Amino acid sequence: MKLSARIAAPAAALVLAGLTATACAPQTSDTGAKGDEKTGTLRVWLFQEVGNKPKEQVVDAAVADFEKTHKGAEAEIEYIPVDTRAQRIKAAFNDPKSAPDLIEYGNTDTAGYVKDGGLADVTKEFAAWDEAKDTDPTAKQSVTVGGKVYGAPLFVGVRALYYRTDIFKDLGIEPPKSQAELVSTAEKIHKKKPELYGLAVGGAYTYGAMPFIWANGGELADESGGTYKAAINSDRARKGIEAYTSLFSDSNCPAAKCAAMGGNATVTAFASGKAAMAIGGDFSHAAVEAGSVKGKYAVVPLPGASEGSIAPAFAGGNNIGVLKSSSHRTLAVDLMKSLTGKQTQEKLFDAMGFLPTYTDVRATVAQKEPFVEPFVKTLGAGAKFVPASPGWGQIDSSLILPTMFQEIVSGRKDVAQASDDAAKKMDAAFADAG
Repeated sequence: MKLSARIAAPAAALVLAGLTATACAPQTSDTGAKGDEKTGTLRVWLFQEVGNKPKEQVVDAAVADFEKTHKGAEAEIEYIPVDTRAQRIKAAFNDPKSAPDLIEYGNTDTAGYVKDGGLADVTKEFAAWDEAKDTDPTAKQSVTVGGKVYGAPLFVGVRALYYRTDIFKDLGIEPPKSQAELVSTAEKIHKKKPELYGLAVGGAYTYGAMPFIWANGGELADESGGTYKAAINSDRARKGIEAYTSLFSDSNCPAAKCAAMGGNATVTAFASGKAAMAIGGDFSHAAVEAGSVKGKYAVVPLPGASEGSIAPAFAGGNNIGVLKSSSHRTLAVDLMKSLTGKQTQEKLFDAMGFLPTYTDVRATVAQKEPFVEPFVKTLGAGAKFVPASPGWGQIDSSLILPTMFQEIVSGRKDVAQASDDAAKKMDAAFADAG
């Protein structure tokens, strides 16, 4: 048996690093596979993680299981840098001869990759796969475009509310149970302890702001007949925008300091003891544990608009897809199942902390690790996803929503004008994407 190879990224990838993550590839050529070989070597591109060794061990075990049951087949694994993935993957779509058979990809990239013609439609295989019936609906949505499935979810990431237990005890307060209470609690903390942000927020923290929009009944966009139109300027969305941007004030997190912060910066502020609360992911746990607040914090679901409700969170994560150009389609689909199956996902949680996409496996790991429970509850309450349009990549990379938030908190525009302008830009991106 040939063990999976861990190949260093080629030097060409370093040259590409200077390009933007959304660099346009030439129009995709015909990438349809010729034949379906039942033996040979399958090439797989997975993302290189910080501290990648545990992931490699889990992947090697999954590959070994695959090779045992598929005589004459081998898998060669290459770990590629996340920051140059867009260029490498789009180049692969245009050059089938050098392309891998399977790739790991971010779930917000699905629609764009489908439009590029790079991913194979595996709807029938996914439907016939027994384990797939336990896939979280939102995770399945992240591999679905136009009612067809283009891969299998590998893990899901979701955000909740981290808070300082020592600060809350000292002030005699409880974790907030509604959005309004979240705002008042943040302001109360900052007033009593002005050296702290009550709730660390960021003007560039798109995925931290989305729950406020969704909790108030707003949407990023509406879909009709496969076409998307921005809804960020609806009355309900504006109510959520107002709730989020109200937190950028001298009574909580001053705009001068917080307008430019992104998600990592808000989590760092919390982990380093500069904030009493922050919106962070299950994937933020290790960073917080490594900070000065270790042993002095807890996590609860981010509260929604009504008391006792949970705000819908963005369901991030990664997927594994088969390339349309693969000449080993049947083997590639089987390897996809091995890499994303229940056994592998549970091992990936143990090794890397990646939250499983299967509801039953998630329940199992939540019993093993108590810190997972609030994230599981958040997913159970109904997480949401970005518009399944290739235009989303342009919207995200163009910083349309962060620009909107920053215009509001700086006072350059009011909520109505800023959201109207953002909606026009979003509609242009949707139209460009077709």
